[in-house]
Amino acid sequence: MTKETLTVSGPEAPITEEFSYAKRLQGLVETKLRHNREKRELSGFLDSDDLAIIPPPEERREVVKAVSGSGVEISDIRIKNDEHLGIESNHSSGGFFGAEMVGKNFRRLLENHPPYVDPQSSLLGGYMVNFNSYREPGWNPDIKIPQDLLDVRRKYELVGAIGATQHFCQDLAIGLDIGWQGILHKIRISKEANPDKIEFLTALENVAVGIQAWITHNVAEARAMAEKETDPAIRENLLQMATMNEKLVNQPPETFREACQWMTWYQMAARMYNGSGSLGRLDALLTPFYEKDFIEGRIDKEEAIFHITCFLIKDTGYIQLGGPNEKGEDTTNEVSFMVLEAAHRLKIPANIGVCVGESVDPKLLQRGLEIMVEDKTAMPKFLAIDNTIREFARNGYPLEVCRQRVYSGCHWSAIPGKEYTLNDCVKINFGKVFEVAFKDMMEKEASPSTERLWTYFQDHLRIAVDATAQSIDFQIENMQKVFPELVLDLLCDGPIEKGIDASGGGVEFINLGVDGAALATVADSFAALSQRVEKEKKLTWDQIAEYLKNDWAGPEGERIRLMMNRIPRYGTGGTDADNWAEKVAKTFSELIREKKTPHGYNMLPGVFSWANTIPMGKVLGATPNGRKAGEKISHGSNPDPGFRRDEALTALSNAVANVNKQLGWGNTAPLQLEVDPGLMPSDELVIILENLIRTHFKDGGTQINLNVLNKEQILEANKDPWKYPGLIVRVTGFSAYFASLSPEFRQLVVDRITGLS
Repeated sequence: MTKETLTVSGPEAPITEEFSYAKRLQGLVETKLRHNREKRELSGFLDSDDLAIIPPPEERREVVKAVSGSGVEISDIRIKNDEHLGIESNHSSGGFFGAEMVGKNFRRLLENHPPYVDPQSSLLGGYMVNFNSYREPGWNPDIKIPQDLLDVRRKYELVGAIGATQHFCQDLAIGLDIGWQGILHKIRISKEANPDKIEFLTALENVAVGIQAWITHNVAEARAMAEKETDPAIRENLLQMATMNEKLVNQPPETFREACQWMTWYQMAARMYNGSGSLGRLDALLTPFYEKDFIEGRIDKEEAIFHITCFLIKDTGYIQLGGPNEKGEDTTNEVSFMVLEAAHRLKIPANIGVCVGESVDPKLLQRGLEIMVEDKTAMPKFLAIDNTIREFARNGYPLEVCRQRVYSGCHWSAIPGKEYTLNDCVKINFGKVFEVAFKDMMEKEASPSTERLWTYFQDHLRIAVDATAQSIDFQIENMQKVFPELVLDLLCDGPIEKGIDASGGGVEFINLGVDGAALATVADSFAALSQRVEKEKKLTWDQIAEYLKNDWAGPEGERIRLMMNRIPRYGTGGTDADNWAEKVAKTFSELIREKKTPHGYNMLPGVFSWANTIPMGKVLGATPNGRKAGEKISHGSNPDPGFRRDEALTALSNAVANVNKQLGWGNTAPLQLEVDPGLMPSDELVIILENLIRTHFKDGGTQINLNVLNKEQILEANKDPWKYPGLIVRVTGFSAYFASLSPEFRQLVVDRITGLS
């Protein structure tokens, strides 16, 4: 057995077989699965990231309705707001708003948060609550959204912008360089230089001091556990964690293990505050610490991998591996492969993206695919780094700046610590725009046609885009007064120095991602109308309008619905529907890029629905592609399942690549792939997938989310989810345990894989 050591600042005795890395890892995963099942039993289905949040002690917890970090209503387990916690309101609505009260309340939560020490881990801590669950209402009623803007938002069911949080990326290198005390020093210097910004800077100070208190409480718990522990190896580990974290309260990390621990505290605080899971280049952040420790004999590869596994199990942050530095040189190194290996050993949900590009080490993609095929845990995802850098440069930024952008969220990238983006928060439902346009045309036109419908669609899409731009301006003007980005602000360039929140212009760059959704729904609807009503004249415009109004009711309704559905659909290749998809995407991109927001902010078009396929569908009536009222919309830029009889992966890839070509400003339109390998040998499948990925990116694709799944197993798991408690799927940009998902969300994956040939 390889000699295994746990090192803080010096060597220690070898660890027993019972306390080996493999045994400890097994225990950590078993604990995570137990927590997940407990959360599932307490709060119901978990239709989001597989967060590492730990159920609070029974006597201190309650289940409430809350809003997730991505703006979706959830059932949440939280720490009771009793006399011990003391979350306060500063408004008659019962809510709390503004930097001062938000900072005070988050500090209270941190100071009163129960400690969590897992003696199997090499890292201390765990988080048990979503701070958003105490925010009711989430928006200050005194800050009124203009009624005309509110009316347009309701008309088109616009998603996000106003009230959205996080979804940009901090610069963890700042914290690793100066530590918590260094951050406090910066804040206190700024308070002297900016006396008019005291309220905001004091809020930042409260957050940093609160995190220090949280760490200190966990140190005390680890020491108390060590005093009672009879196993020498476990006791030594507890003492090492206590000693390491006592140091990290005030000092920056110096060793690899300390760096993992420091980032763990920050990532958990960010998740707890508002759900932020952005992380960035984990391999680049850890490399200096690993190289120094390795050269000085403090660490070996196995120990480093174990520390990374302990880090990954604490939070499912969004991570980029490989890719170019500012000079264009590939950063892939040994640590990149160690991160992959850590995730491989864990076999839990992980959001790790590997870069694929001309200059990127090809072994990174190959190893990622080997793990994907072997583990079937939907990890990693694949990033077309050359394409996204080149496209972002079209905004006028030098390549050196564009290369700083890192993958750090479901489908998005941001410049760490320098760019406010609201990625994945702002969406326009093409289906709703189509519905409004269709009704408008039918009311006003004596002779409807797809050509006239297209004109109406463009006009209404322009209104929706303009309202989205106004919403973004309203957010940037007001969000800092409601719920500033206090945790992310700590590790950004500008907010501390200027005393201005990142959401209010505190960082250097502002580029807002705006995503379209329901692309296939609309493309197939245009094509169905063109074929069945105009070319074949099987229906009149009035008849199809009546069927849509009545949700395909009537003696002939189901036959008509199937007839409208069974046309050459988007994804088939070379069809009317394919042309419509490209036309919709191109027009959307042109309207987004036509002008900046009224206040001058840049918007970046993409196509991505995230988990909004279900809620966006619920507000949409029947559509001419045969979809019933209330059913889910199409997934992202993908064709609908069953788009052609063979559902060929190459056809799917080509369709999404062609849509990406219509966008091209640094946002993405990911390809969602499901592959059932059947009896194909693993090495052959790796080669096929590598060729598919490289071809898709060469053709213009920007990102691939991939599931390698057994169709029969998925169907069995859908009937009895707990038969396969460890089954992991990538639902969209995030991955999760299949058993934790609601029946609706499980069906999203089932529908995609059952269409495969």
